Amino acid sequence: MHPTRRQAVLVGASLALGACWPAQAQARLKVAAVYTVPAGQQWVGRVDKALKAAAARGEIDYVFSENVAAADFERVVREYAEQGCALIVGEAFSVEAAARKVARAFPKTAFLMGSSGRPQAPNFAVFDNYIHEPAYLTGMIAAGMSKTRRVGLVAGYAIPEVNRLMNAFIAGVKEVDPKARISVAFIDSWFDPPKAKQVAFGMIDDGVDVLYAERFGVSDAAKERKVLAIGNVTNTQDKYPETIVASALWNVEPTIDAAVAAVKAGKFRGADYGKYSRMQYKGSELAPLGTFEDKVPAELKARVAKKQKAILDGKFIVKVNDAAPRATR
Repeated sequence: MHPTRRQAVLVGASLALGACWPAQAQARLKVAAVYTVPAGQQWVGRVDKALKAAAARGEIDYVFSENVAAADFERVVREYAEQGCALIVGEAFSVEAAARKVARAFPKTAFLMGSSGRPQAPNFAVFDNYIHEPAYLTGMIAAGMSKTRRVGLVAGYAIPEVNRLMNAFIAGVKEVDPKARISVAFIDSWFDPPKAKQVAFGMIDDGVDVLYAERFGVSDAAKERKVLAIGNVTNTQDKYPETIVASALWNVEPTIDAAVAAVKAGKFRGADYGKYSRMQYKGSELAPLGTFEDKVPAELKARVAKKQKAILDGKFIVKVNDAAPRATR
């Protein structure tokens, strides 16, 4: 097995290396995922969670490869397609050309890839974490909880799918405190907790007391310096009970469930599955305040609840802004 590759089956059956599914479980849909980062990373971790849930219900057989280098991506995806996997999932942001090339070579295989590009007929569908709506709400909370009126954002790359979340968060901050000062930084990595932590330390030294933790490592810095942090994609408040005040959660289950149903019905097409990440589809949500339930002022909670209802009712639209966010001084 390639040293950067790991396969797993989540159906209680053993798997021979190189096989896409156990022979005794072929009645279920065969699904493979190819991840360029660890399966526990924020973004792909949510995809992995949704696929595990479908496997636990007996709907699919699921295998995956993680930490797949860009140079190996095309080969790994092609191998899964050759093995007969009906649906292949992954993030193609840094390997877009390779993913689309394999999809063209296997037109009868369904591909559901995280991508900021367009769908590709007939079989390459795209999705992404459109969680800008709860991100806006967390921005409101961040502004209301900041004592210095300084809020910082530490993220991976300045690409559309990251920018839209940050811009929505900033818009939420500005609704509550139009004069709040915003610091923005990118670490140019999807997984470098030590670097993210050091960048966050710099912001804290500059007066920031609430940090948007788009990457792992930021919350650790906030915890050490006893300031607050806002979670992104996943809820880690159980690990940071005195630090994470709110989180914008991404639930990939609606996306995966829609794709699996389409494949089983023979109706899968190259389409944009982005809508399934919206709050109205339960693809995203504002996490419960948990340990901060009694620490967030009642007036602020009421204001956030009112805005959330407006979003769900379609009376307030959180704009999708893919431009690189700007710091304010």
